[in-house]
Amino acid sequence: MSDKKNYGFTTTILHGDRQKGIEHGSLHKPIHTSVAFGYADARQLASVFQGKEPGFRYGRQGNPTISALEDKVNKMEQGVGTICFATGMGAIGAVVQALLRTGDHVVSSAFLFGNTNSLWQTAMSQGIGVSFVDATDVANVEAAITENTRVVFVETIANPRTQVADLKRIGELCQARGILYVVDNTMTTPYLFLPKAVGAGLVVNALTKSIGGHGNALGGSLTDTGAYDWTRFPNIYENYKKAAPLQWGLAQIRAKALRDFGSSLAPDAAHHIAVGAETLALRMQRTTANALALAELLEKDERVAAVYYPGLQSHPQHAISSELFRAHGSLLSFELKDGLDCFDFLNRLKLAIPASNLGDNRTLIIPVAHTIFYEMGAERRASMGIAESLIRVSVGIEDTADLLDDFCTALEGC
Repeated sequence: MSDKKNYGFTTTILHGDRQKGIEHGSLHKPIHTSVAFGYADARQLASVFQGKEPGFRYGRQGNPTISALEDKVNKMEQGVGTICFATGMGAIGAVVQALLRTGDHVVSSAFLFGNTNSLWQTAMSQGIGVSFVDATDVANVEAAITENTRVVFVETIANPRTQVADLKRIGELCQARGILYVVDNTMTTPYLFLPKAVGAGLVVNALTKSIGGHGNALGGSLTDTGAYDWTRFPNIYENYKKAAPLQWGLAQIRAKALRDFGSSLAPDAAHHIAVGAETLALRMQRTTANALALAELLEKDERVAAVYYPGLQSHPQHAISSELFRAHGSLLSFELKDGLDCFDFLNRLKLAIPASNLGDNRTLIIPVAHTIFYEMGAERRASMGIAESLIRVSVGIEDTADLLDDFCTALEGC
């Protein structure tokens, strides 16, 4: 495999490890469990610690197995560098821990994963201002920006109501204002969408989800796309400005969020995710096709009150989704009509599994208001458009006919 030729998405990920050489001719980067790394020359050890040459310092800041995964994710996102964390929330938390200070301000989409919403609430209690806005319209983002706004944060497709942010126009706004644009790409993955194309400076991926794909490892990542000029960011410490400005952000994140805060990814989890990532494109092709077929079935059923999936022409952001994404994702949600018990419906399913994860090979389904969004309360749920009867579906790779039949049976006939 030539390292100069531009290969396709899957080919690049499948053969990426071998580009840097693997011990003993292994086809996968092996699991390195050591937390310490020795050097024959003590001067080289010092040089690595001072950032003058590449190398591994201590397991909390990375090791060869994790580095190989970081390289894979970086190739997917076409970034200048990627850092992996123990979880997707660890990656988002790194933005707060490493880059924000008391008095700073964040503009965030109001349509957020529940734990991300909780994280911003914590940040607010620590002196960081956060404005929650309807990010499907750039005008709302612009109206919320203040002189202290350091970050604009959005998800590509919101979990669970599937609102699609006005990604391109928000990126143009952030570029003009010199604001760091952070995009959570978990629901689309780098196979369906590259946030770099709309000016995102940092990209979040919860590797636990579709990139890993098998529900057997937790992980998260932050990728610097190279689109943001770090000389415009006021919170970079002087000791991280020794390298070229392109590296300032990642240098501070690796030190302040990974080294100091300790949200390190385990080597065995990195290995599971790296192997899972090899089939990302194949799995996304199947899950997105299944999701569209299921959404269309549910939309036609008279017992279903509403279906939320960007692939449906009835979706308010269908045009934006069609313009930006290769496909519309594998997440959908729906509401049953009044009088139908969502728990009875869930219990009639045989293939779809009541569970809280996303991006698994298996179809997973959950009553949102009663579980993952219960803690935020009815008022906040209502502000996000989350009905008490809302059911979220993370669509898997089952045979399409079997999946549709399972939902038809649970609805007691289609």
